[in-house]
Amino acid sequence: MKFKMQDKQNQLIERISDKHLVVGVDIAQHTHVARAVNFRGIVIGDPLTFENNEQGFDRLMEWINHLKLSKGLNTEIVGMEPTGHYWLNLSKWLYDQHIDVVTVNPHHVKRNKENRDNTQSKSDKKDALVIADMIKNGYYSFIQPTSEAFEKLRVFMANRDVIVKRLTSSINQINRWVDIVFPEFREVFKDIKGKGAIATLRLFPTPSELCSMKAHEIVKGWKTVMNRHAGLKKAQMLIDLARNSVGSKQAQEAYKLHLEHLLEEFDLAKTQLERVEKEVTSVLDQITFAKKMIAIDGISEISLAGILGEAGDLSGFAHGNSLLRHSGLHLAEASSGKWKGQIKVSKRGRSRLRRFLFLTTLSLVRNNSDFKQIHNHNVKVKKMKKMKSIMKLVGKLARILVAIAKNNQTYCSQKVQPLTPLAA
Repeated sequence: MKFKMQDKQNQLIERISDKHLVVGVDIAQHTHVARAVNFRGIVIGDPLTFENNEQGFDRLMEWINHLKLSKGLNTEIVGMEPTGHYWLNLSKWLYDQHIDVVTVNPHHVKRNKENRDNTQSKSDKKDALVIADMIKNGYYSFIQPTSEAFEKLRVFMANRDVIVKRLTSSINQINRWVDIVFPEFREVFKDIKGKGAIATLRLFPTPSELCSMKAHEIVKGWKTVMNRHAGLKKAQMLIDLARNSVGSKQAQEAYKLHLEHLLEEFDLAKTQLERVEKEVTSVLDQITFAKKMIAIDGISEISLAGILGEAGDLSGFAHGNSLLRHSGLHLAEASSGKWKGQIKVSKRGRSRLRRFLFLTTLSLVRNNSDFKQIHNHNVKVKKMKKMKSIMKLVGKLARILVAIAKNNQTYCSQKVQPLTPLAA
C-alpha cells in the first residue's frame, strides 16, 4: 500500500479530542512561556512564565493540572519548537512525567504568527499561543524516545563533526605555512598531511635548517619517527630545494613556533578522531540491525552511525518516506492553475541526516553492484539526469534501511535490482 502523508496528518488531528488541554511553550535559555487552548483553539487561562529548572517545571505542572480541573479536561499535550538545545531538558522531564510531548517546525511557527491578530508582531506569549494553535490543527511531530545507544551515536557523531572541522582547519593552515616559508617543499612531498611530510616539518621545518644538514643526517632523523622513509635521494633533493627556496627568510623563530602549535592541533585532532570513531564502532555493535546494514556493500560504519545518530531507531518510522521527510529530502512542488512550478527537495529537516543519506547513496552507486546497475538504468534507459537518479536512489536507500530495521531482515539483492535489465 502506498504511503500517503495526508493519512498521517488526519491521524494527528484526530488525536486531539475535546478532553485535551493543548499547551504551547516558547523556549528560551533561562525563562519559558506557556499558553493553553482547547481543541477548538479557545484560549484557556493566563500565560505562565516559568524558569528552566525543577522548580519552574513543577510550576508548569501545577498550572496544567489547575487548568484541566477548572475546565473539566482529563488529558494534556505539550508542544515546543526544537530550537537549539534549550528544549531538551524540559521535553525529557515532561516525558518522564508520562505527558505527551510534541515538537512543531520553527518555520511553520514563523509562517503562522499572523493567524491570530493579522499583525507581524512577535513576542514570547504570542509564539507560545501560535505553537498551541498549530498542535490542535495537527501540525506537530511526536518526540521519539531513543535508547542509550542511539543517544550515544548522536553525541559522538556531532562531536566527530567538530573534530573533523578542526582537523581540516589545521591541515589548511599547515598548507598556508608551507606556501609562505618553504613552497618548494611540495616537490618532495605531494601530500602535506602524509607521514613523511609531517615528520619533516616536525624535525627540521625551515629551509635554513635543512641547508646546514647532510642527507644522511636527515635520513637518520626520519628513522627516529618512521620505519619507512623517503631515502637519501629525496633527502638530498630536499636540501637542494632549501638552498634555492624563495620562502620568507624573516621571523623564522615566530614561524617555527606557529608551526609547532599547528602540528600540536593536528596531532590532537587526529587522536580525538581515532578515539571517537572507535567509540562509534563499539556502539554500533550494540544495535541488532546495524550489522545487517553494514554488511551492504557501500555502507560504512561512520555513514551508518551518522544516519542512526540523527534519525534514532529506524524501526519507529512508518515508512521510508517518513525518514525522507525527517531529513528534508522529500519533494516540494509549487503549482497553481495552468502554471506548474519546479519540483525541488524541500530541505526542511535535519541537515546532518540529509548529508549522510546523500553521501551514503553516492558510496552505494560507486561500490554496490545493485545500486550501480539501477543508476546506469536510470541514466541510459530512462534518460534521467544523474542527480535526479541519485535523489531517486536516496529514497530507495531510506526504504531499505527502514525495512531492515522494522522487519529485522537481511539485504536482498533481487528485490533491489530494476525490473527491466539494462541492455548490453
